[in-house]
Amino acid sequence: MGYRNLRQCVDDLQKTRQLVRIDDEIDADLEAAEIQRRVYAAGGPAVFFANVRHCQFPMVSNLFGTMDRARYLFRDAIRDVEALIALKKSPAAVLKTPWKLPGILRTLVSMRPAVRRSGPVMECHTTVDRLPQLKSWPMDAGAFITLPQVYSEHPDQPGYFRSNLGMYRIQLSGNKYEINEQIGLHYQIHRSIAGHHASALKRGESLPVNVFVGGPPAMTLSAVMPLPDGIPEVAFAGALSRRAIRMVRQASGPLICAEADFCISGTISDEQMPEGPFGDHLGYYSLAHDFPVLNVSKVRHRRDAIWPFTVVGRPPQEDTVFGELIHELTGPAIPAVLPGIKAVHAVDASGVHPLLLAIGSERYVPWAAKADRHPQELLTLANAILGQGQLSLAKYLLIAADEDDPELNIHDIRSFLMHVLKRVDLTRDLHFQTRTTIDTLDYSGSGLNRGSKLVIAVAGPERRELGTNLPPDIKLPNRFSDPMVCIPGVLAVTAPKWSAEAHGTDPAVAEFCEVMESTDGLDKFPLIVLADDSQFCAESLNNLLWVTFTRSNPAADISGTKTFHQDKHWGCRGCLVIDARVKAHMAPPLIPDPKVSAHVDRLFSKSGPLHGIGN
Repeated sequence: MGYRNLRQCVDDLQKTRQLVRIDDEIDADLEAAEIQRRVYAAGGPAVFFANVRHCQFPMVSNLFGTMDRARYLFRDAIRDVEALIALKKSPAAVLKTPWKLPGILRTLVSMRPAVRRSGPVMECHTTVDRLPQLKSWPMDAGAFITLPQVYSEHPDQPGYFRSNLGMYRIQLSGNKYEINEQIGLHYQIHRSIAGHHASALKRGESLPVNVFVGGPPAMTLSAVMPLPDGIPEVAFAGALSRRAIRMVRQASGPLICAEADFCISGTISDEQMPEGPFGDHLGYYSLAHDFPVLNVSKVRHRRDAIWPFTVVGRPPQEDTVFGELIHELTGPAIPAVLPGIKAVHAVDASGVHPLLLAIGSERYVPWAAKADRHPQELLTLANAILGQGQLSLAKYLLIAADEDDPELNIHDIRSFLMHVLKRVDLTRDLHFQTRTTIDTLDYSGSGLNRGSKLVIAVAGPERRELGTNLPPDIKLPNRFSDPMVCIPGVLAVTAPKWSAEAHGTDPAVAEFCEVMESTDGLDKFPLIVLADDSQFCAESLNNLLWVTFTRSNPAADISGTKTFHQDKHWGCRGCLVIDARVKAHMAPPLIPDPKVSAHVDRLFSKSGPLHGIGN
């Protein structure tokens, strides 16, 4: 059976030597986060912080720090959950293997919560200021909960059937929040809690909310699962635990996870206050904006409470493992949810939402000669993908036809990009959506939640050979330098620093494109990236992906050589040029505090508890 609570999980990881304990006093203000980043980068164990400065509660991080450990945590249930998901993909196939049915039936039974009158989390009370005050990055506005499970129920139908459990950012301190009375609740667009909140406001009521921290690890993973409406995350957590999640029913208000380590209860209305800045998973700070205020009524905790946390920042981080595990569980069901789609991959190195890759079928005219094929059904499928929940926040969607290469691996990003670049017709295959929604955390757009999208759909034979060496006669305009081949077919060029005002137009890009139109030898490089540092882009594929897709807004930052407009369609007969420089309206990147980094070096020294990890 799965873990009933976090303490069981921590004890098991310690017993199996997958956890290291630090008894030195550690400050939750920057120090704990610096340790977590280093241990995760080294592929290290979970870390138990037994002695947190000015706090009675221990902390634990890196529970999900490797795929092996994440699979280990759910080892008892993962096959049954995969079989359950496979029912949606192909019921007939599952029925051909009836020996799997007992596991599925057991999983279905465990999905119904076990409602109780009380539980361990109801034993003790505290205040917000006595909780671990975790601060991850120097410019963060205060302390945040980084693994919250925010639980709400639909005001029109209370109970778990229409409940939502989501991982929405919680700011505990800082800004103008009244200590112990108010905290920030930052939920982004296309999150299910918004429906609950809107319904409550329509009724003239505040929305009751419970924020769980800790508890069964399955609750943490379920809070980030992209489940369709109608499937409660608490039910999915039961499937992952192979045991019903115990929930406490109160005289009034939403259910409480009985085995949670902490529960902050309160309400949100239409009141908003500035929340942030916060160092987020795109690798930049999300800046201060108005978000709902959670008015705190009670803070409960169990007697043996542990505070779990993670650190987000430029990928990869621990949340990368969440994404990999989610894909492993749900990826096989994609064709059932989106008929015609073989696979979808949100690229972690690009910050997840900025770049989606997809493989789909191109069956509209199966009789067409290969040489005559061009994207048709792929465009319908692209629109379907961009109409699916959080997938709709993507800025760039690259979709390829399965028929052109049935062995194409969507997780081999380098090969996928080369497949697209070999086939793309830049006069035909670029499809823009302007003035639409993008990720709340993405500051490359025209405003909060506002930006554009580009679909690149390719089908048919290869159109070009991709270059692997610089063209011998390449001549750059003044102020541009250091052309570098990043991957075959992609050049990065160091451009002058952005000189326009926020959301303005820098004439340097037009100057570059004009000069490059007359440059020979670029026919093998369909994509040129203008960057602040081309050498940084060329150092690794991850660098190229991060710079290109987090620092560009398609409608504003894409240009090209030999461009044209025809019937409101934009294309180019030369190279596509993406301006991926840091611009005046963008948020600053995340940089650790060097003093803190130097201070925690002692823990990794020969006599320290983390010696040998990352050395």
